[in-house]
This record gives sequence, structure tokens and C-alpha cells, in this order.
Amino acid sequence: MDPTNRGPEEYGHDRSGDDAPPRRQSRDPLTPDFGHQTPQQSRAVQLISGDLLLTVNPVDGSEIEACRPGQRPEAPERHTAEQRAERERAAAPPVPAGPPGPQLPLLERQEDRERLVRHLGRGRSVRLTGPAGSGRTALLDAVAADCADLAPDGVVRLSGWKRTSADLLHALFEAVYRAPLHRPDREGLLALVQGIGAVVVVDDLEIGGAPLQELLDATPECAFLFGASPDVPAPTADSNLEEVVLDGLGRSASIELLQRVVERELTEVEANWAGDLWFESEGLPLRFVQAGALLRQRDDLRAGHDASDSYDDDPADPPAFGSAPSADAPLPSLGEGAAPAALLASRLSEAARETLRFAVALGGEVPHQAHLPALVGDTHADAALGELHRCGLLSPAGPRYRLAAGVMTQLEASGYGETADAHARSAAQHYTWWSGHPSVTPERAAAEADALLASLSRLVLGDQAGQASAAVLLARSAAPAFAAGMQWGSWEKALRSGQEAARIAGEVAEEAYFHHELGVLALCTGHLDRARAELEASIGMRGALADKSGAVAGRRALALVADRAGDPLPAERTLPGDESPVPRDEQASPPGGTPAVRPLFPRVTDTSAMLITHQEPLLPAKGGARLGVLRGARRNLVAVGAGALLAAVLGTVVTLGATSGGEDPEGRSVTTEQSADEDDGENGLPADEPAADPASDDGTPGDGPAAPGPSGTAGPSTSATPSPGASSPGASSGTPSSGSPTGRPTQGTPTPTKKPTKPPATTPGQTGTPTESPTETGTPTPTPSESETTTDPTTSDSASGPAETVTASTTQETTGSPTTA
Repeated sequence: MDPTNRGPEEYGHDRSGDDAPPRRQSRDPLTPDFGHQTPQQSRAVQLISGDLLLTVNPVDGSEIEACRPGQRPEAPERHTAEQRAERERAAAPPVPAGPPGPQLPLLERQEDRERLVRHLGRGRSVRLTGPAGSGRTALLDAVAADCADLAPDGVVRLSGWKRTSADLLHALFEAVYRAPLHRPDREGLLALVQGIGAVVVVDDLEIGGAPLQELLDATPECAFLFGASPDVPAPTADSNLEEVVLDGLGRSASIELLQRVVERELTEVEANWAGDLWFESEGLPLRFVQAGALLRQRDDLRAGHDASDSYDDDPADPPAFGSAPSADAPLPSLGEGAAPAALLASRLSEAARETLRFAVALGGEVPHQAHLPALVGDTHADAALGELHRCGLLSPAGPRYRLAAGVMTQLEASGYGETADAHARSAAQHYTWWSGHPSVTPERAAAEADALLASLSRLVLGDQAGQASAAVLLARSAAPAFAAGMQWGSWEKALRSGQEAARIAGEVAEEAYFHHELGVLALCTGHLDRARAELEASIGMRGALADKSGAVAGRRALALVADRAGDPLPAERTLPGDESPVPRDEQASPPGGTPAVRPLFPRVTDTSAMLITHQEPLLPAKGGARLGVLRGARRNLVAVGAGALLAAVLGTVVTLGATSGGEDPEGRSVTTEQSADEDDGENGLPADEPAADPASDDGTPGDGPAAPGPSGTAGPSTSATPSPGASSPGASSGTPSSGSPTGRPTQGTPTPTKKPTKPPATTPGQTGTPTESPTETGTPTPTPSESETTTDPTTSDSASGPAETVTASTTQETTGSPTTA
């Protein structure tokens, strides 16, 4: 509902007549909200670069992937003549505010003009060389107007200021073809520009040699007209470029130009002064334009002085030009005429002088007139651009203006560069807000790229506190806009300046972002080695910062680099805190290392006689400090006590075998050739009772006895922790004989009995070992052994620690193969 109208607003109920109350107007979203910041939306743009889909995300960083078949753009279409004319008007520098200046003629350039048109009409490319201020731009404009109908694609005006050959090729493609959000790769670009037939006028060219030859070879159907200064590298010898040198004006033409600027006839004194100036400046037209501005200001001062004199007689008429000077304005000196920037600026408004300070701080780049009110702090500061242009202090450079040749040096000598760092920082803060605002299109940000990059470079090179952080913010805001505007030369410059500023400021997260963007840019341009290096640096920094989403985006881009280069995929890196639980191998060592414990089983040299029984593997305990609890069955106390007694008996046998000088020289096994007697069953143990192994006081398992094998060697057996109160009997001395350890003779072939054997009863001081008893048939009959293992762990409250597995195994040996349970 409307806050001023509580009634219904449905159809047929609105109050739009004369009696309707006035409604509150909506607030402009660009108007400052008195401290309340308007929420801004992030601007993500999807571009197609060759066969890659690039998503420019100003928040988390750009993402790149292979373009799917359905996402491939259509073939670019050529602009019509009307569209080319509209683009040319939009690319022209803006008309300065204020009264228009005088229209200056092209003097003494008719012969050069006709010569250039003849070369271009024959399809020849020409290089026009002349010093700064010689009138190159005016001559190029005249020749471009004469060649409007020579080529099928018309005349294309480009700016070569700080542009490479690749930048000029893409600018030529955008001027002729219509391909929204599509930037072709190198191969596609060369295929498209080969068919362009146009007269291309490039002013302020900065390339020569091989790059210039590359531009000419890529566009065989185009005729170029280059405007360059003498310090630009010369073209190659086989470039077939016509060279035209532009000289200064003659004396008469210079004086005529001065009169056109002043818009009156010169006096004799002024004519003599102009003659001296012509000799000093070598006839450069720019110097006479500035000298005419000095004479015009002098006329304004004299008019103001005359107005002040008449103001004394008639107070109703105010002076026409500010406050009048005390005396008549003298004629400027010859030195002031040759370097007039400081004198001209001193007679301008304060907004114009502040604009000059910003231009000096930005390396000669003049901000757009729409930014001057916010930068200067004056709502009428946009008129300052017209003042500077009429004085000859500015020269056009593409869609904007720059300080004219030599003006910046003269202003710095006059003290305009003393506050350059402060003005550059103010400009950076303004451009940071402006370039990131959702109402600013990428094309507008790209048109102001030179001013943004100039302020960025000034802050990076500065040494004042906070300048590096301000540069990081500006690069972070402007770089995505340059990328979305497909000005990738400016994008790369912004990223490199931002990366250096982030390194100086110690902002690792922002430095990782710039490395990632540089890697994506290198991938789009086909420089795979550079892309790999930048992406690996970004992934390493983001891994240290635990930036999972950023590292994932970097790894995806790196995988795409590896795929394009034909390399194997890069190894997956795990970020800190991103580890997934790894299944632990039960047979592997614990993480904390294997503790030093006594072996559970004695070392057996003859492995053929080992009794193989199933055991659960030992699981490492938590932390790797203790062994896992052996799993076993639940037994009653009688079985546990009986097992402990049997373990003591078998331990005594092992001890006697180790200390005796019998057949086993190493003392690590004991021979058992006689089973327990049936008559001693009352003193023996049941065959199905488990055996136990005594443990040490600290809970460490001790050496367990070995089960008898068929060859008389001991096999491994399981161990268990005895219950509290179980004691190990002492061992008496004595060595069993080789035939019968107990001294009882055996007759016939010993065969195992069908019944389970029982070990004889033992008392302290006496030893007994199980023996084999013969059967009536004399045929070895295998007796089944009984072995039980369970998987339920048991617990015990005894001081010996956690309960361990109890495994009961009773075997009877035969002369043949062993019995395995």
C-alpha cells in the first residue's frame, strides 16, 4: 500500500484525479542516503573466450570451464553503416561543457592531406611521423573524413595509446563485427580479421618492428594510417609502409593561426612577439594555440579593468571579469609563451586548477567530466574541462582527454605535483566505489581504464601508509569490470598492480585472488605454462588460508590446463581441516608407532610343524600407545583358572627345554613325544579347557608355550591373561630322555588314542609333558582337535587391565601330518 494513501490500489479504485493527494516521489538510487548505504548486487558476467566459458565473479573469483556444444555462440555479424557511425560518435571524446572554442583551420597541410589520401586509395599503409603538438590528430581527422567511402567496411578510428598489437586486433574486430559477450581466441580472431576491408586510422601508435609487422600481416585487406611520434620504434624493412614526416608551420601560417585563436587582428607588438615565438617553438601549432589563449586572457583582464573603471561611475554595472588588476596586464614574456601552462592555469578557476592537480597525480590522464564534481567537490566542476580545452592544455586521446604535450612537466615545476599522492588516493577511493557500483556498465568502466590504472600505479609506487591497501581495493573492484568489458589488456595490468600491492600490504587472501585471476587470463590467452604457475601459487596460498571454495576453483582451472597441455591430472591436495577419515589398516603400524612389547610367541625355526589356528588380528589401540584388546570367549572362572594352571605347566616345559643341552641347541623349542597317561586323568586337565599365558606385572603379555607338533617341535599357541591369584609354579631341574621323557617305556608303534589325552598332574619340583599312547590296532588314527574362538570382547575389573581372548585348543599328534583346528 502507498504510505500516503491507505485506500485500495486495485484496478478501478485508484485515485488519479485532481483530488488525489500528492504522492512521495521515489528516491534516486544513486543519490547518497545520508550514511545509509544502498545494498549492492554482485555483478557476475558469463563470457565465451574461444571454446571456453568464463564466469567473471567479482566476489569469489572467476571460474572457467570448457564450453558445451549448446553454449557455442553464433557467427559474428558485421555492423551496418549506421551502426558504425553510431559507434564512431560514441568513441569520440566528449564535448566539453561551456561555450565552444573557435574552429581552427588546417593550415599548410593540404599537400600532405592529398598525399595520404592517394596512398590509402591504392591500398597502401602509411606512417605519419611528427613531434607532439605538430597537429597530427587534426590531419588524421581530415584524412579519415576524405576516405569515408573508400573501403567496404568504412573507416575505423582506433587509439594506439598504451595498446599492443593484440589489443588493436581485438579493437578492430569489435569495431567491425557484432559479437556480444564473445571474445574469439587467437585462431578465430585471425580468421575473422583477415576478411576485414577498411581504412584503419590509428593515432598515438606506440608499437613498431615485429609487433607492427604482425598487425599488418594479420589484416591484408586493410589500409592503415598510423600517427606516431619520432621516438616510436621504426617498422621493419620489409613492412612496405610509406613514411610521411610532418613538420611545423611557417611564420605566416603561425601568425594566422594565432589570429584565429584570438579572433582579432594582432598589434605590431604582438606580431613581433609571435615571430619570436615561432622561432623558439619551431612552428608547432600547439604553442600558438596556447599563446592565443594567453592573449585572450590578457584581453579579458583588460576588459575587466575597463569595466572596473566604469563601475566607479555607475555602480549598477558590475565588472564583467572578476576583480580588476591594479594595472594593465603586460604582454607575456617569450619564456612564458614557450611554456605557458603555469601562467594559463593561474588565471583559471579553482575547479580547473584542482582538475589539473588530479591530472598531474594520474600521470597526465584527465578524469571524465562526469567525475569532476565528485573529485573536486564542486557541483559545477564539469565546466572546468571546457576551460582547460579552450586554453590548449588538453589534447584528445581516444574517448577521453589527456594533458597536452609538455604541460605536465611545466605544471610539476610550478608545484602542482606536491599533493600528487593525496589526490591519487582520493581518485582511487572514488573509482573504487564507482567501478563496483551495479549501475556502472563494464563498457563505461573500460572507457575510464587509463585513469583507473594511473591511480593504481601511483598508489603501488607510493610509500605512504595505507596506499597499498587502497590500491588492493581499487584493483579488486576494477579488474572484474575490465574483464566483463573484454578489455583484457587493462585487466592484466590491474591484476598485476593489485598483486604487487597485496604483496606489499601483506594481504595473502587478496594476493591469492590476483594469482588465480592471472592464471585464468593466461589460460584464456593460451599461455599454459604461465597459467599453471599462477594457479599453483594461488592454490598454495588458499590452502594455507583454508579457503576451500577458492582452492577448489583453482584446482578445476589447473585440471583444465593439464587437459589442454596433455599432461596428467595434478595430484589432489588436501587442505588443512579438510581431511576425510581414512580407513585404518589393521595390519599397519599404529599412528604413534609400535610400542616396545615382549613377543607373544617364541621364535620357531621349523615352520613346517607349526599348528595353524585362527586368531583375530591385533587392532591398534586409540593413540597408538597400547595394543588392542584381544577378542575371546566368555569363560567361567573354573575354565580360566584351569587355563592359567596349564599355561604354568607348559611354561615350565619351555624353560626346561631352553636350559637343557638336548637336541635343540638354540633352546627355543621343546620336544614332546609322550602323551599324558589315561591313568593320571584325575590329576590332569580336561582337553577342552583353554590354555593361558602368564603376563607381567605391567600388563605386558609374556612368552607363551608352544603346542606340540608331530616332529617334536613346539608350535605357536594362544595366550591369555591369568586371573588374579593365579601363580606360576616353580620349575625343577631335570632333563627328559630321548625315548621317553617320563622314563616309562613304550612298546610298538605309537599311535594316538581315540580319546583326548590329558596332561599329567604336576607339582612344584616335578615336570610332566604330554606323551603319545599306543592304540590296539597300531594304525595312526587322527583325533579331532577342539578349538574355540569367539568374537565378543570381555572386560575384567582385575588389576591386570582389560580381559584378553581365551583360546582353547587340545591336539593329539600323529606320526603323519599335523592336525589343524
